[in-house]
Amino acid sequence: MPAPTPKKVTPLDNEITRFLEYLEVDRGLAGLTLRNYGFFLKRFAAFAATEGVRSPESISRTIIHRYRLYLNRLEGRGQENLKKNTQNYHLIALRTFLKFLIKNDVKTLAPEKIELAKQAPRQVEFLEGTDLERILEAPLNEKNNPAQGLRDKALLETLFSTGLRVSELAKLKIEDVNLAKPEFTVRGKGSKLRLVFLSETARQWIKKYLDSRHDPNPYMFIGQSKINISASDKPITSRSIERLVSKYARMAGVMKKVTPHTMRHSYATDLLINGADIRSVQAMLGHASITTTQVYTHITDNQLRDVYKAFHGRRRKK
Repeated sequence: MPAPTPKKVTPLDNEITRFLEYLEVDRGLAGLTLRNYGFFLKRFAAFAATEGVRSPESISRTIIHRYRLYLNRLEGRGQENLKKNTQNYHLIALRTFLKFLIKNDVKTLAPEKIELAKQAPRQVEFLEGTDLERILEAPLNEKNNPAQGLRDKALLETLFSTGLRVSELAKLKIEDVNLAKPEFTVRGKGSKLRLVFLSETARQWIKKYLDSRHDPNPYMFIGQSKINISASDKPITSRSIERLVSKYARMAGVMKKVTPHTMRHSYATDLLINGADIRSVQAMLGHASITTTQVYTHITDNQLRDVYKAFHGRRRKK
């Protein structure tokens, strides 16, 4: 049986490889983000090859139109068509790739020619005050493993106080946080630094937790909470944080699904409801674009009723 003919590498493939190397070396993107870019762009290259497109110069609006049709009809998990936001991830990756090409004087389609699929406004889940308080207090009821309860209490208070992404919280190191100060710097997406803040309550619980530890391990939160922690014990994983947040939500009697991202949503909502401006919230969340942060603004629409009552028609009443 003859060996399969190897796939011929095209100029488009070469440019995608160069772009991914740029993201890795110059932009310092994390492994998962890098893999996602690679997946989306290689899917486009495979589609483009079926259309006879083998170089960036051959990418046209007609090809993009056909690619959008292809994505819209493509089956995802569960035999359902790809969701609109997943289709947009593909198109955003392609846009970013085209911007890179133009910046490097490679002739191709202008990225602004690619329109994203329209989506319904995303529903953001957040916790009401009483639900949030019950979840934050739930670790104190961990009688079977007090060491774990103390760790989890400090973790949940840190999560809500800072609005950290779950991946940022998982890799947080003790040296990153100076408890003498109410803030510290975290390195987020794209290796960008931002300032986050610790409430007095969070600082107190972190101190209690760290005072209970007498080990050389550099990580703030260890995966296996126990009395004898070693220097080689691994930090808690994002998945473990998801499980413990879900566990304490159930213990608190909260019926809806609660994730670490729900805590982040609650953090942002709390800031906005109490009067923070959206640009400040954008900075504290580490969003590159204000449009990402604007998903939270509809949550605070109930404040508009109070504003209306307070200010509309006041001269007429006089």
